[in-house]
Amino acid sequence: MQKIALATLFLLAGLASAGQSPMPAPQQRGSVLILGATAHLGNGQVIPNSAIAFDAGQLTLVADATAVRIDRSKYSRIFDAVGKHVYPGFVATNSRLGLVEVEAVRATQDFSEIGEYNPNARAIIAYNTDSDITPTVRSNGVLLAQIVPMGGVISGTSAVVQLDAWNWEDAALRTEEGIHLNWPSPRSRRAFPFGPPNQEQQPQQDTYEKSVKEIRQFFAEAKAYCQSSSPTVKNPRFEAMRELFAGKQNLYIHTNHARTIQEAVLFAEQMQVRPVLVGAADAWLITDFLRQHQVAVILTQTHRLPVRDDEDIDQPYKTPALLHTAGIPFAIASEAAWQQRNLPFEAGQAASYGLPYEAAIQAITLTPAVVLGVANRVGSLEVGKDATLFISEGDALDMRTNQVIAAFIQGREVNLDDKHKQLQRRFEAKYRQK
Repeated sequence: MQKIALATLFLLAGLASAGQSPMPAPQQRGSVLILGATAHLGNGQVIPNSAIAFDAGQLTLVADATAVRIDRSKYSRIFDAVGKHVYPGFVATNSRLGLVEVEAVRATQDFSEIGEYNPNARAIIAYNTDSDITPTVRSNGVLLAQIVPMGGVISGTSAVVQLDAWNWEDAALRTEEGIHLNWPSPRSRRAFPFGPPNQEQQPQQDTYEKSVKEIRQFFAEAKAYCQSSSPTVKNPRFEAMRELFAGKQNLYIHTNHARTIQEAVLFAEQMQVRPVLVGAADAWLITDFLRQHQVAVILTQTHRLPVRDDEDIDQPYKTPALLHTAGIPFAIASEAAWQQRNLPFEAGQAASYGLPYEAAIQAITLTPAVVLGVANRVGSLEVGKDATLFISEGDALDMRTNQVIAAFIQGREVNLDDKHKQLQRRFEAKYRQK
């Protein structure tokens, strides 16, 4: 019996080790040169035959290979990338990466807190760097993410992380970069969701107005509290909003409808805070308003059906192009956790519906980096920024040709193995057995 128990223990230990995420990469040692690739800089520019070098985790050269003299002896490693493409690391905004492992298992979810108003809830301290999901999104070029809490009226504060680290302290680029507000909806609903079509609708206007009034009261009290540098009684929820009222954080407002978008933006201006719209399905209907008020947008779920029955079936695909034409700064985002692997393909879908290709790349690189306040380090390929980039065999926005062959985060070459590839190797080996 003891031998059986020991054998079982060793077997379980082996299975556990086989399922672990790849080990984070060590610090960069020696300079690296990537030569001959088509470089998409993330700022709308392209270098067809590029020379990109980095050392000590930072970019030291981004140039046209035909216009500079390169001393190959200076580099410890040289990638011959002729015919390949180089991109800045894609940025996943509005994600729950590291906050949920299995959506159907409550014990693996750590993205919400009890209560309605939780500005003091910090998503970063719940971030799990050992998630099996993270390596699967890195394999498609997503190397950075905004980690966002959910639930309640004010969900908490989000953070920006790089996706190859031992712990959340090492992963964090910004620990509390914005507060998330879920704006209520005034839309009516049926008394019973599966009732007949002619069943009387119950108006939600009273509930909506009451909810908005509560939000206004909470923010007014918080703002009054934050005007005192040393209040007699400390309020942790109000303390967490000091940087918001100081202009150092964004207020991310999650809402989709034209009316609520406008009301929420005007509310943010009244409170003298900087709004960023998340979701914003109706943004294409009010581009003049958004441009006038200089509001950035994070578009979510562009791979979906339209909001209304009378909208074009491909309206979600066309919305990024419409915002680009109107001059509205926007980022393209997936939602949740494992879905982030599809982020480049959502941008690619937008590119096939009128959004210029380089603008589609910018919507998942530089624009989100600017919105998140980390554009001084990431988001584009520029000398002095972090060497967070990847090499793809083909077009990274096309699921048919996206094949990431090398990825670097702060100059460290990331292990691109993941659970999907492990399962593929396992079952390929199984069915090759005679």
